[in-house]
Amino acid sequence: MRGIKSVLVATVLYTGAATLANPAMADMSAIKALRVDDMRKLNFHAEPQATYDVAFTGEDGSDMTLAAFEGQITVLNFWATWCAPCRAEMPGLSNLQTELGSDDMQVVTIATGRNPRPAMERFFAEIEVDNLPLHADPKQTLARSMGVLGLPITVVLDRDGMEIARLQGDAHWDSDSAKAIVAALVANGS
Repeated sequence: MRGIKSVLVATVLYTGAATLANPAMADMSAIKALRVDDMRKLNFHAEPQATYDVAFTGEDGSDMTLAAFEGQITVLNFWATWCAPCRAEMPGLSNLQTELGSDDMQVVTIATGRNPRPAMERFFAEIEVDNLPLHADPKQTLARSMGVLGLPITVVLDRDGMEIARLQGDAHWDSDSAKAIVAALVANGS
């Protein structure tokens, strides 16, 4: 019992000191603490990381960059039509967009690699997703520049377009943990 009390006292003192020294760091520590179950795979970076001004194909066929999403928290998912874990994960991303999507947060999906538009549309129709964009990165230019190795990978961008967290593999993005993390990031003004 004495050991537990010591750990609790040390945690309270550390958190209090961190809050006084850097309130944003304390907020991120609280957000990190919300990770449970498969959201424990969501790795927050010590410092925000720059993304690249690399064009990809927007849903309407025009070139666009990640700069289009600055000013909001962006849950950026790289996927492919042939990816079984992507198929399992995508409905959760859709639910996250339905529940928390706003001017402050959106889920952005980018099919990377060879994914013909009809196959992308069929993929979304089969899993009954109709609220996520069908952006594409056919030559994997954006994916390579961001170090995307394997699919799916989900990257969380702050309001400045900086990468603050990354999750490799599929996850339940409509879990209570995921929703709490995203809502906290939006509320934190990250």
